[in-house]
Amino acid sequence: MDDWNAEMAGRAELALLTTGQMAKADRVAIAAGTPGIVLMERAGRAVADAVLARAGAGGSVTLLCGPGNNGGDGFIAARLLREHGMAVRVVAPGGADGFAGDAAIALARWAGPVEPPGAAPADVFVDALFGAGLTRPLAGAFAEAAAMLNAAGRPVIAVDMPSGVSGDTGRAEGLAVEASETVTFFRLKPGHLLQPGRSLCGRVTVADIGIPVRAALAAVGMTAFRNDVALWRRAWPEHAADTHKFRRGALAVLAGGVSGVGAPRLGARAALRAGAGLATLLCEPEALPAHAARGPDALMQQAVADAGALAAFLEDRRISAVLAGPALGLGRRAGDLVRAVIADDRPAVLDADALTLIAGWPDGGVRSLRGRRPETVLTPHAGEFQRLFGNEPGIAAEPSKLERARRAAALSGAVVVDKGPDTVVAAPDGRAAINATGTAALATAGSGDVLAGLIAGLLAQGMPAFEAACAAVWLHGLAGERLGMGLIADDLPEAVPPLLRDVLALRCDADRKRPAPF
Repeated sequence: MDDWNAEMAGRAELALLTTGQMAKADRVAIAAGTPGIVLMERAGRAVADAVLARAGAGGSVTLLCGPGNNGGDGFIAARLLREHGMAVRVVAPGGADGFAGDAAIALARWAGPVEPPGAAPADVFVDALFGAGLTRPLAGAFAEAAAMLNAAGRPVIAVDMPSGVSGDTGRAEGLAVEASETVTFFRLKPGHLLQPGRSLCGRVTVADIGIPVRAALAAVGMTAFRNDVALWRRAWPEHAADTHKFRRGALAVLAGGVSGVGAPRLGARAALRAGAGLATLLCEPEALPAHAARGPDALMQQAVADAGALAAFLEDRRISAVLAGPALGLGRRAGDLVRAVIADDRPAVLDADALTLIAGWPDGGVRSLRGRRPETVLTPHAGEFQRLFGNEPGIAAEPSKLERARRAAALSGAVVVDKGPDTVVAAPDGRAAINATGTAALATAGSGDVLAGLIAGLLAQGMPAFEAACAAVWLHGLAGERLGMGLIADDLPEAVPPLLRDVLALRCDADRKRPAPF
């Protein structure tokens, strides 16, 4: 059987390539018989198509072309747009001399004037100054050109990446072009999804320029992905018709005292909405009446005074996963419970207070997780990530959020969910995904507790930790999008079942051979 099956093809669509990997993919295409200038012609045509879609053949366009292949793409686009009847102006802030290789061929094919910088009106502007590989701040005439683009008040289409933004990190070291749209080639780069790059790119179009997919991705490897359904849908838990609540997954949710009743309940409810069959809140004895009075009736609750009581509860081998952290507290009981969870042999999600406790342990901190044999998921926001890993030079000094999360996962031996508007999920084996769902509406109290519960609910059903974290992050973000501004955390679990129906329908569509319609 061909090993390039539907699952591999789906993952290939989601692959993210660094600038180095993309350069290697170009070389694979060239070695396979496609000249570099042909790849450049195709890239330039994709840019021209984007311009025509915005301005039409009767419009005007100014293309700002830099000194490398990005500028070459711009020259190709300029020639094609002129052939379509547009009024075309080409500007080279660095001058028209010094172009080499394919970019020089593209300039010669343009065979038109190349002007120095200067303000002039146009319907659309094209940023072809620098691509994704720029590693220094924009300076001199190029910085002035970027500032002019930002002040133009007209649509700006960036070639590959807005100039000034790193394709690997999404960071802008100084001034960067604020694009309305970005046209990139073959596959996205991390910087298209990591902030602030994601915001600076505007809408992103990925153009096929004829790079052979299988050969190129085999040469560069696939370890980073855009988080989407194809990445994890085949790992989604399935349950037979004769299942029962314990087979569906039973989750223990550690809880604190009376002052923190809400957060663990949000996590437990989210776990049930993710498909777990049972969720039991294990709270301080004095908090038990408060939990019992709150509802919903689907949540179980039990008093757990200390680590001994937790150990007794976990003697029930039907409990399949543990969630620890939301409003657990920072006192001795909480610390003892977290240590007991780490010593236990069940998958666990460690969130919120559990992370703060671990970060403060003098006997190894997050390194204490490395020997834990069952799968573990850590869900830090930026502040918690700093507390956990900020003293690790190889992590703290890394400019890429993607690489920081990967290194944190390798150090801890856990799947790390580095939360934010560009959440990164990283596994100890090097796999990583950058999420693209979500909204500012999710920046509300309790939202993270729901996410932790979604992950824990999927873990309880036997879903592998990396896929469970990716699926939960994606669902959480999409639920926020569907609900919109004004949502509160209590709304999120209730928004999940309709999305699960969508996900399961997608999976069925992928697996079922349907007869052709009449």
